[in-house]
Amino acid sequence: MNSVQDRIHKLYNQLSNQQKLVAEFILEEPQKVALHPAKEIGALTGTSGTTVIRLSNALGYSGFSAMQNEVRQSLLAYSQRENHIQKFFDHPKRLNEKEGLITYKMEQDIAYISETLNSLSQDALDQAVESIIKAKKVVVVGFRSSYAPAHWLSFTLNIVKGDTHLYTGQNDDANYLMMLADEEWLVIVLSFPRYTQETISFAKVAKEKGAKILAFSDDGLSPIGAIADQLIKVTIPTPVLHGITTIFSVLSVLIAGVTQADRENVEERFNKYDQTSQQFYPFATTDK
Repeated sequence: MNSVQDRIHKLYNQLSNQQKLVAEFILEEPQKVALHPAKEIGALTGTSGTTVIRLSNALGYSGFSAMQNEVRQSLLAYSQRENHIQKFFDHPKRLNEKEGLITYKMEQDIAYISETLNSLSQDALDQAVESIIKAKKVVVVGFRSSYAPAHWLSFTLNIVKGDTHLYTGQNDDANYLMMLADEEWLVIVLSFPRYTQETISFAKVAKEKGAKILAFSDDGLSPIGAIADQLIKVTIPTPVLHGITTIFSVLSVLIAGVTQADRENVEERFNKYDQTSQQFYPFATTDK
């Protein structure tokens, strides 16, 4: 469903209210969309067959049949690979049980990372990497459970790229930042349930100033999904604290992508960083 999802995400705000109902149905019930004609999809969504066809055209398809064929192909591809996550719903275990806890938690992390991997395309990663490298200034935003990965990302980007700022909310000066923001800025947003309003507000103002928004979230129709120029979906369990491993894994891939794409500059920065670190930070040593 990647292509259909991408089109809905990018064009969602331009759709009519009736078309939005159908678009949300496509994301939630793709099996029914694959099996039923446009008229019946219209009835299931409380709209009409005409609305379904108009949505197909609005998403760039020649008609409903073309969109339906793509949904079918996506479902077929999905059914042919193992659903790594399903067993954690089929065979729930109590996490406070000592026996099997290590295996259960680590296998759960692996399952969600695998599911995220299946939805992350190389093109999406390449676009994100290119946006970071080209940006004059990068601002990273993430609160509550997203603060830890946001802090790590800003710290690491400052090493490999530089000119990266972690927005810390009330301890920061949003007005000053937005006064300087322009189309050469990139704002990286981490937003997961429960979605923090301050994160969304900051991204909206940055976008109005011309900044590009790169978002990491659990759903293309999340509050940040409607604002983002590019959204990378991270499949996580709830609450988000149980999905922190997956978030860090995706961010680690992003850093690896930046390092690979701009290797010469990154290596030069690493060398300078190590030299400066020796002047400011006393590191412990071990005798071998």
